[in-house]
Amino acid sequence: MIENDTFTLGGHTFSSRFILGSGKYNLDLIRAAVSDAGAQIITLAVRRANTKDSENILDYIPEGVTLLPNTSGARNADEAVRIARLAREMGCGDFVKIEIMHDSKYLLPDNYETIKATEILAKEGFIVMPYMYPDLNAARDLVNAGAASIMPLASPIGSNKGLATKEFIQILIDEIDLPVIVDAGIGKPSQACEAMEMGAAAIMANTAIATAGNIPEMAKAFGLAIEAGRRAYLSGLGRVLNKGGEASDPLTGFLHN
Repeated sequence: MIENDTFTLGGHTFSSRFILGSGKYNLDLIRAAVSDAGAQIITLAVRRANTKDSENILDYIPEGVTLLPNTSGARNADEAVRIARLAREMGCGDFVKIEIMHDSKYLLPDNYETIKATEILAKEGFIVMPYMYPDLNAARDLVNAGAASIMPLASPIGSNKGLATKEFIQILIDEIDLPVIVDAGIGKPSQACEAMEMGAAAIMANTAIATAGNIPEMAKAFGLAIEAGRRAYLSGLGRVLNKGGEASDPLTGFLHN
């Protein structure tokens, strides 16, 4: 991790820019994500929390790691809100990742329903991190709805196809004054590095690590790639550092998390 290089979500500060997604889980994956990739946030699909009668994902989450429940399985705003409230009642805290999809083939997010859920939950004190298709107008609506970050997909969930939406994500990074966390479809450390070079605040990944032949080595590779991309972004690429250690655009002075 780069010293004193942090980003903030809902008043909580994080130094790691790798987030473990919830697509596939086992103890080795979680251990590797924390120890080898430095994850400080781990996503939990509330509807899949108990994978076996004798096994509970919650038992695997190390102390000090922030739990990010998600609303995977929700088909509209009402279902997402119910899942988020259930997660809070279960003791999972105020963080929530909104996932709303009624497209079962491509698993593309419904931006309209996501905006509705974000507005409801933000008013209830949740730290809302919405998964969204990278559209500038939808991103602006999510900002107005009270989102703590935006999480545009790089490519469809689990596809490992990388930055298929790169140009649209870059627009969000340049125009939205919230952390932009690239989510879904990152299949290689080099793709994570490229997203960080663009100015993303963090990367979420799961499948690429979970399906690797050597999970700890792949987790370590992701951690190093994310750090390398962040260092490259901060070292140049059209950006300069301000006194607080964050990157700003040399022409406008606007901060980029």
